[in-house]
Amino acid sequence: MEDSPIPLNKWLTTMWLVTNCKNGISSYEIARDVKVTQKSAWFMLHRIRLAMQDENFGSKLRGEVEADETFIGGKARNMHKSVYERRITGQGQSFRDKTVVMGILERGGTIRTQVIADRQKHTLQPIVRKHVEQGSALYTDEMGGYKGLDKDYVHQIIDHANKYVDGRIHTNGLENFWSLLKRGLSGTYVAVEPFHLFRYLDEQVFRYTNRATREKKITDSDRFDKVVRQIVGKRLTFAELTGKVGAAEAF
Repeated sequence: MEDSPIPLNKWLTTMWLVTNCKNGISSYEIARDVKVTQKSAWFMLHRIRLAMQDENFGSKLRGEVEADETFIGGKARNMHKSVYERRITGQGQSFRDKTVVMGILERGGTIRTQVIADRQKHTLQPIVRKHVEQGSALYTDEMGGYKGLDKDYVHQIIDHANKYVDGRIHTNGLENFWSLLKRGLSGTYVAVEPFHLFRYLDEQVFRYTNRATREKKITDSDRFDKVVRQIVGKRLTFAELTGKVGAAEAF
């Protein structure tokens, strides 16, 4: 907010809306609600997303932990025929034009996400080791990129070809998060550039981690208070946001 020509009351209103709208809120809605231009609203939202970043990356996840990936991109049924024929091959699925996102969830705790290049072992396993405490119970699907982690973790696999839950073995927590994320991306934001995707992940991670549960009684005011406290010392210029100079990297 330093030297911002936008009044403080408009900043605080925008913070309240973005932290408490379950599916996010678009820059066009913010522009109408707080009476700023859409360009200013877009810039405000991205600066607030910076404040929403998880500040506890130094601590590792422990206990029962789920790891999973998803693909973010356009749906085949919405593609023009010429685009569909170029992109969709084989069994009707092609991920060449989609962005891969990995998630790691500590049950009852926080979640961390990262945009990744692929789902290969050399990509996935260093991320797991970086963020999950050795000896923790690790639940994944049958994807080959996770094979070999049983040396460091109590690694248990759920085969989605047969079932989705086997006692404590499942990745349903992350599946729930992916559902919320995609609902916001497709329903609220509609079109998100891969360059900015990690910022939208930070937004959804913040709301998910600070959601109200039976164990945690978190109110809208609590979420708002937390994001206001986290703005200190964080700065994002328009040039950085648009990639003209030193843009921030994900994770």
